[in-house]
Amino acid sequence: MIEHPAYPAEPWQIRETSVDLDRLAQSESVFALSNGHIGLRGNLDEGEPYGLPGTYLNGVYETRPLPYAEGGYGYPETDETVVNITNGKLIRLLVDDEPLDMRYGTVEAHERILDLRAGTLTRHLSWTTPTGRRVQVTSTRLVSLEQRAVVAIRYEVTAVDQPVLVVVQSELVANETVPTEEDDPRAAAALAAPLEAEYDAAEADKAILVHSVRRSRLRLAAAMTNLVDGPARMHTELNSSADLARYTVAANLEPGEKLQLVKLVGYGWSRSRSVPALRDQVAAALTAAELSGWEGLAAGQRHALDDFWSRADVEIDGDVALQQAVRFGLFHILQASARAEHRPIPAKGLTGSGYDGHVFWDTEAFVLPVLTHTAPKTVASALQWRRHTLPIAQDRARQLGLEGAAFPWRTIHGMECSGYWPAGTAAFHLNADIAGAVIRYVRATGDTEFEADCGLDLLVETARLWRSLGHHDKTGAFRIDGVTGPDEYSAIADNNVYTNLMARRNLAAAADVVARYPDHHDVSDEEAASWRDAAEAMTIPYDRRQRVHPQAEGFTAHAEWDFAKDNRYPLMLNYPYFELYRRQVVKQADLVLAMHLAGEAFTPEQKARNFAYYERLTVRDSSLSACTQAVLAAEVGHLDLAHAYLAEAALMDLDDLEHNTRDGLHLAALAGGWIALVEGFGGMRLHDSELCFAPRLPDALSRLAFRLAYRGRRLRVTVTHASATYELVEGEPLHVTHYGKVVKLGAEPVKRPLPPLPDPGPTPEQPPGREPPLGRDIPTPETPAGGVDRGSRRS
Repeated sequence: MIEHPAYPAEPWQIRETSVDLDRLAQSESVFALSNGHIGLRGNLDEGEPYGLPGTYLNGVYETRPLPYAEGGYGYPETDETVVNITNGKLIRLLVDDEPLDMRYGTVEAHERILDLRAGTLTRHLSWTTPTGRRVQVTSTRLVSLEQRAVVAIRYEVTAVDQPVLVVVQSELVANETVPTEEDDPRAAAALAAPLEAEYDAAEADKAILVHSVRRSRLRLAAAMTNLVDGPARMHTELNSSADLARYTVAANLEPGEKLQLVKLVGYGWSRSRSVPALRDQVAAALTAAELSGWEGLAAGQRHALDDFWSRADVEIDGDVALQQAVRFGLFHILQASARAEHRPIPAKGLTGSGYDGHVFWDTEAFVLPVLTHTAPKTVASALQWRRHTLPIAQDRARQLGLEGAAFPWRTIHGMECSGYWPAGTAAFHLNADIAGAVIRYVRATGDTEFEADCGLDLLVETARLWRSLGHHDKTGAFRIDGVTGPDEYSAIADNNVYTNLMARRNLAAAADVVARYPDHHDVSDEEAASWRDAAEAMTIPYDRRQRVHPQAEGFTAHAEWDFAKDNRYPLMLNYPYFELYRRQVVKQADLVLAMHLAGEAFTPEQKARNFAYYERLTVRDSSLSACTQAVLAAEVGHLDLAHAYLAEAALMDLDDLEHNTRDGLHLAALAGGWIALVEGFGGMRLHDSELCFAPRLPDALSRLAFRLAYRGRRLRVTVTHASATYELVEGEPLHVTHYGKVVKLGAEPVKRPLPPLPDPGPTPEQPPGREPPLGRDIPTPETPAGGVDRGSRRS
């Protein structure tokens, strides 16, 4: 069993038992709360000390120019960066005029608990002032999953053994000073005081601040009200100014006496609504929150999570740390998406400012597959956001001389923000990843209304891109040349296998969908036929001499990377890209990802040989890789290796394996924990709307059970070393397959034996120093602060 160095391994909570100021930024990411609309980093209530203060609204960003030493046609000109908006979680405490600060006085006890079932962050603190006055502080905060615009905090101060005078200051603060690790001073300047005050008021029991973002001109509002219960005699004040609203309450507490404050905060933003409209919107959100009260909001939070876990829970016997980690990952994936509602799901969610708050292909390739089977409504919402940005993607395609839509590699609003074009603009596979998410969602839900209204447009415009990007050669084969696949160490390659297979699926699905909805599009029969022709003639390179698939045409003819001489990881920060591009070295799963997501294109023998070949070349300088390698390791029979990769993905942030969790969580890696368990050890695949399973477990795990949502049904699958049991928890009877044999699910669970595991052969080796860590005694490569540069290259 793996034991967390920072957080004890407990199945339903993340618990911090002391404050380590050197790890404060990491814990702020781990303890972040969100609902997909609002995001709060897990900063201490009193605001200081902090690693990175952060309060975010999904879609609120600032713009700044993208500088180039040498410009070029089609280069994106503007970057979009998430903005730290008005901080409503601040509650400062003074005890006999001594401000509560973890760096002063004596911390007798300190504990924070992220409750994965209650959806709350609770803090217990026993503190003695420098003058010897003792108080106990308990705070609980939540970002409501039911009331989208609402944050609630219950804050309690209790005198311990002496009378004390306490003053509590509940605040809204705009334009906080945010530390930046940007090398470019222009970037820091763009985010210094990005909010311009437009309105402030403190009336009756409410305070409201309205600001606009300086360059993007987005408008946002924050409002608060404070409900106090304490001694009979208290003094209160409420005031506001341009960037600060403060509610103050002072009271004398006798030993054992308590002062309780319930703080309700409402947030809203708009690109077009007026100051009065936003002001009234957040005031209305507070009124609704007051009606519910703390108890009602907390009950609603528990109800929403009970519903989620009834569809999504994964149970593991044999590794308590992995049990905790996979639930932690699922919790944060829900938080990033639950109330996003036609907004993107960024790579960091709303847990930090890493990657500038951008959304990448991570969402469609890793996060949405998990949500498709656990919270499917959020998937429709995320894809509807892509549909909303379709006109921008169509303009980008025309700028590049292409038809259809070229979706951005990294963005917030829809504009391309990657200045590193070999891994940005050239990574067209993003378009097929979006199409793949549409196909999977429709297959898993049967949502034909979504397919006709939203999915069709996305499939058609991405198919048009592929048809114009590729061409038929003299032999009739369809080629897609000069693109970058998932492996960013092999840029601008011809016929990347992953890209071509995903494009083939995209083209065929687009042709099918226009045939199903003949009155919903302008696609001619000739155009649809050209998509089918391209799909059927798609070039899939194969190296017959070595009997493996090159990840792109000619890849296996390149010189291999000399790991004996050059093994300073991550390679991208230690060696020139020129060397990486012309060697056999792989940043992250590419051909292996193709075998996962388009497995029908490979025989079992090809999968085994390909997997072994690419294991020794893949350095995993990306957090996206481990889960895919886990799935294929399990499929070809290397179960212990799959277990190790599962641990790397699931523990990415709890163990801070990339040393950059401080910037925000790695949502795709957290999704990878579920993917490795359900699609790896559970062997789940979705083929033409049919659920297929081929489960198997490593020796270290004695039981795996997982729940799934599928076409209005809820299923539970339980796997041991000897058998798999399939149970229809809710819904109409259903057929699934177990190792290719049909199983009918009805009122009673069905149990099937597992076939013997074929001999997978020797366990493949990894590059020196890149063996996946199963225990914490194996060091991981150091990643510099931020883990990214100003382009697309990421860890």
